[in-house]
Amino acid sequence: MKIATLGPSGSNHEMIARRYLEMRCSGEGSLVLFTEFDEAFQALMSGQVSHVLQCSAHATHGDCVGRYMHRAYPVDTFIAGSKPLALVAQRAIARPTQVAIQPATRYYTDLTEYKTIDVPTIVAVADGLLAGRFEAGICAEEVIEQAPEQLRLLQSLGPALDTWVMFATQPLPASSPLRLDAQV
Repeated sequence: MKIATLGPSGSNHEMIARRYLEMRCSGEGSLVLFTEFDEAFQALMSGQVSHVLQCSAHATHGDCVGRYMHRAYPVDTFIAGSKPLALVAQRAIARPTQVAIQPATRYYTDLTEYKTIDVPTIVAVADGLLAGRFEAGICAEEVIEQAPEQLRLLQSLGPALDTWVMFATQPLPASSPLRLDAQV
C-alpha cells in the first residue's frame, strides 16, 4: 500500500497515515506527502500511489469527493484523534489581537476577539509562530516545547476527533459490510 496524503512532515495527516499503516497493514507500505489534495488525487489517478487518505474535516474534502466521483472511491473510514491542539501565543505580546488558523480549526474555541489569518496547515501555523510572524495561532500544543522562552499556552484544546476517509481507484464490492447502499 502506497498512501498519498497532505504534508508537510509533522502534519496530522502524516501521523494518522503512519498509524494506519501500522495498525491496518502491519507497518508495511509507504507514504507520500503532498502540498495539495488535488496533487494527491492526481497521483492516485496516474497510479503513482494506491490510496489517498483525507480527513473529512479538511476544507477540500467535499470538492475532492465531487471532482473524483466515479474515479476515486472511499474504501475505508475510521475515527482518529489529532495531536493535542492549543491556542498558542508569543510571550512578548501580552494581549494578541490576531490569530493564525487552519480553516478547519476556526470553531475549536471562541476567536471573536481576534482577527483571524487563514493558513494552509497547522504545521504552517506552528512555523509562523516559531518565526515570529504570528501573534497567536491554533496548532499542535507540542510547538511550545520547541521554544518555551518564546511561546506560551493560552488555551489547551486537546485532540480533534475526526472521521478519516481512505480512497482507492476500485470501489468496494457490493458485499462489503461498509456498503450500506448494497444492503438495502
